[in-house]
Amino acid sequence: MHMADALLAPAVAATMYAASTVTVGASVKQLRKDEATAKLPTMAVTSALVFAGQMINYTIPGTGSSGHLCGGMMLSALLGPQAGFLSMVVILTIQCLFFADGGLLALGANCWNMAFYGCFVGYYLLWKPIMRSKLFSKMGTKAAGRSKIILASVLGCIITLQLGAFSVVLETSLSGITELPFGTFVGIMQPIHLAIGLIEGLITSAVLVFVYEARPELLMDVNTGDAAVQSKYSLKTTLMILAVVVAVVGGGLSLVASSNPDGLEWSMFGNAEAGYSENMGLDEEDYGISSGAAEVAGSIQEKTAFLPDYAFANSDSAAGTTVSGLVGSAMVAGAALLICMGGGFFRKKKIAANS
Repeated sequence: MHMADALLAPAVAATMYAASTVTVGASVKQLRKDEATAKLPTMAVTSALVFAGQMINYTIPGTGSSGHLCGGMMLSALLGPQAGFLSMVVILTIQCLFFADGGLLALGANCWNMAFYGCFVGYYLLWKPIMRSKLFSKMGTKAAGRSKIILASVLGCIITLQLGAFSVVLETSLSGITELPFGTFVGIMQPIHLAIGLIEGLITSAVLVFVYEARPELLMDVNTGDAAVQSKYSLKTTLMILAVVVAVVGGGLSLVASSNPDGLEWSMFGNAEAGYSENMGLDEEDYGISSGAAEVAGSIQEKTAFLPDYAFANSDSAAGTTVSGLVGSAMVAGAALLICMGGGFFRKKKIAANS
């Protein structure tokens, strides 16, 4: 659901940049109040996991479309909404600048559509209330915990992805892109992202259930005081297992990702070549709107993207995908570490100044 620059008028793009920037500022401020340094290893590994997971497009049967993990729900369940949102911003920025995934002008909108809803709406309206509820209490503590994680993950991913998809439609409408009439675009975007959200919810729940079994204190709002909820592995072992998954997914499984267009591309261009619907039937080489701001953003992106489309430039070698998965995951992990270290530094500095 990464939007291209052609889908946004500069005024709409600037508005979305402002909204995302304000949220980043508020999240950094909140992170300074928390024990930011305690999140360092978890934030690095889980951010890399989401980056790698986003490289795996899974086929939506019978449609000619595919979807991929967004990751906001997963990160907010593991890190909290503020740290989760900052991690998502890091992921989307690195994808944009170094892999040309999503437009630079559209980065603010992509952060809002793919990160804000999953991290904040998903956490405060779904994850936290469900995890603190007495649902499934007759099943026993451990089984109830697993059931609540699955319910919160699936509902959260479906609802927040619907909100993100609707925001894409609203932003293109406000941008005056008449080739994408609001009603028709909504009618195509929402159903396909319902299916994508369901699969993401199942993937998210699988990861979070593993964490719950291995190291439950890593999850937000889980009652770890009950004797039935005990860690199976040490923190180091749990994070090592997740790090191995990152390497396998980013460096290996990314090679077998679906080649079908994702939900947004499928809605606009269809997949007639594979025998499916044309949907909006837009020309992939000429659609949307052009602007001076988009041209400048595009020229910057051309210079910074050293692995465009997760491949070596002007090469069809599969090694480019493997390198992209491993390098990108490492970059995301490193950037997440720097954010947490910065948050911890400013917190300590503020405490020292007030003492």
